[in-house]
Amino acid sequence: MRITARHLLYFAALADEGSFGAAARAVSISQPALSMQIRDLEAALGGKLVERMPGGLKLTRLGREVLSRARRVLAEMAEIEALPRRGQGLSGQLNIGVIPTVAPYILPVALTRLRASDLTLDIRVREAQTNVLFDSLDKGRLDAALVALPASGADLAVRPLFEDRFLLAGSRARIEGLAGEGGAVTPKPSELDPEQLLLLDEGHCLADQAIAACGLDPGRRRVDLGASSLATLCGLVAQGFGLTLLPEIAVPSETASAPDMALHRFAAPEPARTLALVRRAGQEGETDWFEALASLFAKAGETLIARARAAVPA
Repeated sequence: MRITARHLLYFAALADEGSFGAAARAVSISQPALSMQIRDLEAALGGKLVERMPGGLKLTRLGREVLSRARRVLAEMAEIEALPRRGQGLSGQLNIGVIPTVAPYILPVALTRLRASDLTLDIRVREAQTNVLFDSLDKGRLDAALVALPASGADLAVRPLFEDRFLLAGSRARIEGLAGEGGAVTPKPSELDPEQLLLLDEGHCLADQAIAACGLDPGRRRVDLGASSLATLCGLVAQGFGLTLLPEIAVPSETASAPDMALHRFAAPEPARTLALVRRAGQEGETDWFEALASLFAKAGETLIARARAAVPA
């Protein structure tokens, strides 16, 4: 029996998901069908790829060696599928990853413009934390990802897009207490009480950036809410439960959702993050679509930031 790309895809899904049931759902086939494909692959190779353990599945030595090669094959296949797009700008199928603190705000603006550029464009978006997006880029599952810098890695091509400043968010009473009546005082991030600062749960790069901006000890936990979205934090601080840092691109949406929330700018230099579009390096000839996508995201971000600065002037 010949080994096919389908065998490799199913085996990679099994390794990623850790169970036959989850892997079958991930690739949209039945569990018995997936099990049969894995058995066929093992028969073709003449050895076991996985062992069933009490806590789940474990790859054998042969399984680990096959997996590393399967990932390379699947990544190369993804690049082959992208060949028709080379030199043609934004067309065909586009797989984009976006971090959660950016996706809800920039996608409604950017996707509308993407659709306007080509109604036939097949856009597929995945929202996930940075490390997950980098892994998906490496495996060829994504064409590009919108992340916050730094985005280190020899295998990444990085295109910075725009600067996204942080504002202080809280209830009107709390903000007036820090900034004074009329907002005459411009506090520094380092002057905030760490016990009052609400951050996203671990794994979100925005939490790390907020900790760095405020000069806080990374090992010291602030109020631990396990919050996974800025919308949750904004709803809490609007009702007087602490303070948080809100990026400018989120201002139009979150102020509409939490009208009781007040915002105040920090003293210069304002803390900020830089958003960038990244792709796998070494994809010669694919710069047209990447640059077109980067330009579109940059313009969408600039639109949101202009609205934020009109609402909360610098």
